[in-house]
Parts: sequence; structure tokens; C-alpha cells
Amino acid sequence: MKFPVYRARRLRRNETLRRMVRETFLRVDDLICPLFVRPGKGVKNPILSMPGQFQFSVDTLVQEAQKVYDLGIPAVLLFGIPKAKDEIGSEAYARDGVVQKAIRSLRDAIPELIIIGDICLCEYTSHGHCGVVKGNEVDNDATIDILARMALSHAEAGADMVAPSDMMDGRVGAIRKVLDEQGFTHIPIMSYAAKYASGFYGPFREAAESAPQFGDRKSYQMDPANAREAMREIRLDIEEGADIVMVKPALFYLDIISRVRMEFDLPIAAYSVSGEFAMVKAASQLGWIDEERVMMEILVSIKRAGADLVITYFAKEAAKLLREKGGY
Repeated sequence: MKFPVYRARRLRRNETLRRMVRETFLRVDDLICPLFVRPGKGVKNPILSMPGQFQFSVDTLVQEAQKVYDLGIPAVLLFGIPKAKDEIGSEAYARDGVVQKAIRSLRDAIPELIIIGDICLCEYTSHGHCGVVKGNEVDNDATIDILARMALSHAEAGADMVAPSDMMDGRVGAIRKVLDEQGFTHIPIMSYAAKYASGFYGPFREAAESAPQFGDRKSYQMDPANAREAMREIRLDIEEGADIVMVKPALFYLDIISRVRMEFDLPIAAYSVSGEFAMVKAASQLGWIDEERVMMEILVSIKRAGADLVITYFAKEAAKLLREKGGY
């Protein structure tokens, strides 16, 4: 049999050759670790649908964040479970709110850690929606004023970045305006620019205690069938002042990440969400997959699609593996 001059297998013979010609690299610096914080002391509540993930009180959160930072992971993304909820989510912007306390404690304990505050009301409202509800509808314009106050409170507490995840129209511009007016022109905005109304958020809603009490979020989060709309959303957020744009979820929206990479030149973040994490953990526990191998394949695929940053619940496990192997 006559073979062609080029044989692709020549450069696959061993790991050293494969590493030399590898096109996509995952680094610890690419990872952002999500963390959940709630009131109390000495709290470390396991999240049943997300094995290995916990709700922390501020003191145990600082301990966890130190472990994260010691692994070389540069940033954490904070979600809060407040002591009390109300119709407008007022705990979200309280100076003594649980996330604001956590930011100050982290800033003091780990000065070099990048602290990102998630900006959304779903964890803080009694109805579980991401904004102010009037009748059975979320009032967009009433919500963005509260989101801006929340973002400002995070910046005042010492956050390095804010990340609006609510999908209200105009919220990036409102947040940028308030931050700039109050002297926080240096604080970047990482916008959840293309956040889909996904079925993969279920475990997160257990973790953040944020399930809606009625209806769903399809009227403000994106239809999973739409791709061109994502480009419009991202373009608008960039025009309003976003510094980083995000696609969420990641694994089942790699085509969207790829299109964003081709059309825009800002840094792109991708959120590998709770459902993606939970599926891997469940299949691994049943012995159906090699968890370590699948975890790294997923994270590399997100990078290969074009993401610069990956928010993942696998951050610590991936960082340990990257350290052991010297890269992937």
C-alpha cells in the first residue's frame, strides 16, 4: 500500500512530540473559581448536587480562598446567600451584606487575589427572580438602578471586578456610569453578555438558594436556539463599557464562543456551569467515565473554541493536575 508523504501519526508517537505541536493550552491563570458565601461562623455546608462544593461562612471562605490562591488560581467569583430576602433584594447592596463582608475579609487576608463580585438579585429576592417584579413581570429599568447600587457596594468593599449576570437591558451602561461617577473608573466589568435560559443551572440554584418561586427566566435570559442574538447582546454590552464578555453555559455553546472570538477582540470568559460539573461527577461516581480525563477535555475544548478565561467548579482539581503535569 502506498502512503502519502505526510503521515499525521508521526507527530503523535509520544507525549513529548504531542506536547511540542499542541495548538491549545490550558493554564492555571485561565481559571476562575466560583465560591458561595452565607452568614454564620465555621460554616461549610456541602452542596449535594455538586460533590466537593460548599457554602462557606466568611471565615471558612477565607480559608478556602487561600487554598485556591496557593494553587496559583488568580481569581474567585463570589455568590452570596443573604441572612434575609425581600421583594427588591436589598441585602444585595447592603454595606454589611454577606458578600461585602467576604470581599473585605478576602482583601485583607489575600491582597493579590482577584475578587470578582457576581451582580444579580436572584439570590437576594424573596421571589427568586433576577430583578424587581411588578405583577408577574421583571421590571427592567427599576432593576438596573439596584444592580448599579450593588456593583458600587462591591467596589467600595474592595472588589477588583464586577460581573453582572442578570441579563437586564442597559445594566452594563448603568453600572459603568455609577462606578465612574464614584471614582471607580479602574474597576472592570465582566459582563454575562450571552447568558442562555439553560436547563444546566439546576445545581447552582440549590447552591445559591435562588430558584424562582414562580414562572421561569425565559423572558430575560436568552433562547438556546439563538446565535445571532448573542452577537447583538455582546455588541451592546461592549458599547456600554464591558471589559470582558462572557458566554454561559460553556460546553453546549462552544459554537457561540467560537463566533464571539471571530467577531470581537475583547477578552472572552466562558462559564462551565453547575449542570456540566454535576453530570461529570455523577457519571464518574457510577464508573462510567474517567473524571480527570473528561474534566481536562472539557476545559481544553472551551479554550479551543476561543475563550480566554474559564469559570469552573473544577478549578482546584484542574490546577492541581496542571501543577503535577506542568501544563496540559
